Amino acid sequence: MPTPEEILEQHWGYTSFRPRQREIIDCVLAGRDTLGLLPTGGGKSITFQVPALILHGLTIVVTPLISLMKDQVDNLQSRDIRAVALHSGLSRSEHKLGLDRCRLGKAKILYLSPEKLQSASFLNIISSLDVSLIVVDEAHCISQWGYDFRPSYLKIAELRHIYPKAPVLALTASATPDVTKDIMERLEFKLPNVLARSFARDNLSYVARYADHKGGMLMQVLRATSGSAIVYVRSRKRTREIAQFLANEGISADFYHAGLPVEEKNEKQNSWKSSETRVMVATNAFGMGIDKPDVRVVVHMDIPMGLEEYYQEAGRAGRDGKPAYAVMIASQYDKSSLTRRLNEAFPPKDFIKRVYELAGNFLDVAVGCGYGMVYEFNFTIFCERFQLPPTPTRNALLILSHAGYIDYVDEVSTRSRVMMLCSKEELYSLRLNQEADSVLQLLLRTYTGLFADYVYISEPLISMRTGLCEEDVYQALLALNREHALSYVPRTSTPYIVYTTSREEPRYISIPKSVYEDQQKRLKRRVEAMREFVYCTDKCRGNMLLSYFGEETGKGCGLCDFCRAQHRKAPSSDIYEQILRIAGQPGGHTVNYIARQLSITPQQLVSHLRRLMDENKICVDGMQVTKND
Repeated sequence: MPTPEEILEQHWGYTSFRPRQREIIDCVLAGRDTLGLLPTGGGKSITFQVPALILHGLTIVVTPLISLMKDQVDNLQSRDIRAVALHSGLSRSEHKLGLDRCRLGKAKILYLSPEKLQSASFLNIISSLDVSLIVVDEAHCISQWGYDFRPSYLKIAELRHIYPKAPVLALTASATPDVTKDIMERLEFKLPNVLARSFARDNLSYVARYADHKGGMLMQVLRATSGSAIVYVRSRKRTREIAQFLANEGISADFYHAGLPVEEKNEKQNSWKSSETRVMVATNAFGMGIDKPDVRVVVHMDIPMGLEEYYQEAGRAGRDGKPAYAVMIASQYDKSSLTRRLNEAFPPKDFIKRVYELAGNFLDVAVGCGYGMVYEFNFTIFCERFQLPPTPTRNALLILSHAGYIDYVDEVSTRSRVMMLCSKEELYSLRLNQEADSVLQLLLRTYTGLFADYVYISEPLISMRTGLCEEDVYQALLALNREHALSYVPRTSTPYIVYTTSREEPRYISIPKSVYEDQQKRLKRRVEAMREFVYCTDKCRGNMLLSYFGEETGKGCGLCDFCRAQHRKAPSSDIYEQILRIAGQPGGHTVNYIARQLSITPQQLVSHLRRLMDENKICVDGMQVTKND
């Protein structure tokens, strides 16, 4: 049997694991239920992908991020690891094909979206699979204490009853002590077992800047730093506006949000990952599963609702261990904006019941019907037809999900894909028009594996190579579909509603206290912690984060704006301690970097360095300062 290190090197090319990865893998291989708390960029996926290749059976991974699910399957297949993904965006034949591969032992990892577990018939079908490990990604979604609770996650515990011998590995990047305890209880851990990396980031400086004109402050931040950057905003419209503003100021920038076509998303991501584009202005749809280690600054132009989201997004800076910045640009208006968003998160109960009734009418679901059914739900048209405010309406649907009446899945994006249905010999007998024949020939020349499985395609690429317009390509693919030459599934981007109970009359809809009042109090506490983090000027921001996540705090992180301000007031003896602490980090740091951290000039730093060199406490090689052991 190969060792984890051998598997890691064979498929990923690494010779050693990151902190905590090997301990988590050892627990999994020993059959112990495990909760892994690894920060953003900490390599969570390795902790189950490596054991999956060692264990004899199938590994099931439940994750809510369908786009990330597809990316991981593609990535694994590129490493010669067999993986399958099943979610609501697939056709019936794709589902059957995926299950057949798992049943025949032609896959080692099966990714499932949580809504698949709502179906008793689906659970019955997969009960015959030989499963060795159950993985719950984004595990905070199972906790009602968590910031992104999803009722569909509550069904995951049923997998434990189907596969009683399979251990559970739960993974998340951020969880408070209450959430950690709740995750283990809901997943029926046999014994508590948490393996966590510290939430402290020794190379990341947390900074708050206050400005009513945020664009000007953003320019200051970007001009004072170098390297790749992410700028987070809340609305899709603002992503485009701010990217254009930066471009007009001579900074290479692009925008990204969930509503873009898949091909356009990939093009933007690739341009940014290759550093052709310096700044990506994005909603929180950007970043999950995108591992770019050299991001030097993450800027928030709008305040997130809680420190969990903020920590994950800010943590995308400095994954390479080099100095990086997480900058929050806030105004006084943002305080009232947080209060307004808190109120919108819990619209009146009568409004929630009305949304439930109108959604049933919109989907043409009769009272007493709909149980277990999945419906495409065009949220934009729904709001326009009934003149509903979008934000409270979306939150009403989420509350109805938490209450167990529906499961609202927001915007499942699926790429276009095709699979050949006829044999190569049968292709010659097809009677096709010129456009369909051109498209078919191009498909056969461009894409491999068409006769064995669904393959993702790009209509714009086919259009460019055939000289046909995109509409003609679309019509040609439909014609080939009608001739049963191939199965064509066009790209879609639409939310879904799954009825977890039969449709009720509004008067029988009850929103429990645990779903409304209790959650409202929890969100209020989260918002207050976020507000303190942003607007407090007399505490270490690093310590505020550590305290929120239940870690003991020291005298200060030494990196945030508060600590740097304290350095300016500190006596010389404290400066020497700070120099030694910074120089003692792996690889040391440059003179310029240490001077910036202490908020003094490099010239002022030199005299301190000379004294420490005389005492043989540091070594200065060129501009690099390291601490002597």
